[in-house]
Amino acid sequence: MSHRAVILINLGTPNSPTYFSVFKYLRQFLSDPRVIDYPWLFRFLLVNLIICPIRSFASSRIYRDLFNKYSGQSPLKLYTEELTRTLNQGSSEDKFYYAMRYQNPSIESAIKEALDTNPDELVIFPLFPQYASATTGSVYEEVGKILSRYWVIPKVTYIGQFYSEPSFINAWKNNLSKMNIDSYDHILFSFHGLPNSQVNKVYSDNICEDKNCDKGITELNKFCYKATSYETARLIANSSQINNDQYTVCFQSRLTKNWLEPFTDEVLKSLAENGMKRILIVSPAFTADCLETVIELGDEYNSLFQEAGGEVVEYVPSLNASEPWVDSIKEILG
Repeated sequence: MSHRAVILINLGTPNSPTYFSVFKYLRQFLSDPRVIDYPWLFRFLLVNLIICPIRSFASSRIYRDLFNKYSGQSPLKLYTEELTRTLNQGSSEDKFYYAMRYQNPSIESAIKEALDTNPDELVIFPLFPQYASATTGSVYEEVGKILSRYWVIPKVTYIGQFYSEPSFINAWKNNLSKMNIDSYDHILFSFHGLPNSQVNKVYSDNICEDKNCDKGITELNKFCYKATSYETARLIANSSQINNDQYTVCFQSRLTKNWLEPFTDEVLKSLAENGMKRILIVSPAFTADCLETVIELGDEYNSLFQEAGGEVVEYVPSLNASEPWVDSIKEILG
């Protein structure tokens, strides 16, 4: 009987919230030319001499807060591991593994474990709903490098972006159904930000702003992160009967002003200044809770909103290892 080996791949997390562990994670992450797309020497100096030595101090404190909320563990790793275990319990033909693009368990170790079982097909499943070169693209490139060192390579299938899959939308609808939507003044669909320069590279003319990416998906913009983010929000909102005037699409975790707008923190300040008191945030670029949802959305943005005159910001938990998300993965795999 033929069998598939499926590797679920998430972004990554430090092994622990210590300075050196965070430094190691950030160095590997930010050294990826698909993440910081600068010339090699400039990227090397920027990452190793400026960003990592300085940022690792503050980041390790934040990661310590995050790990403490989950009994000393990384929620990203915790939920990805639980998701993998649940999928294996309900499958007789497919064997599931998980890996992190950065740090552990590595993609290389997961591929070795999977190929040791001599599968007929290897399925690479990046857990990123919307395509971006810095996420899905980076995974594809890394997998290609690793597989190039093997003598026997089985059939390899790559799962691409799945933001519009009905089962994925239904999983988010299920999460939203647990919230009393009518008790909030406004809803934000907050996606992880990207530099405008990286979004522009999707197009042959290096220009995104004239493609009407906030209006819908076309043949031209179907791999544009901005376009697929807006479409994800639209599909989830429609499925949950949220009207257009009830929500705003925005982007978080920016490093400079030259990133995708509007910025989530600035939108929150504006909503507070306009008298809104209760805000609900959905972050469907993530399939598992992590630093960006638990700390940035749950803690930092809540404090920011209150300082601006609001009362509370609550975020909808991610899909994690929920039954609808497990069912969605099975359906996407077919």
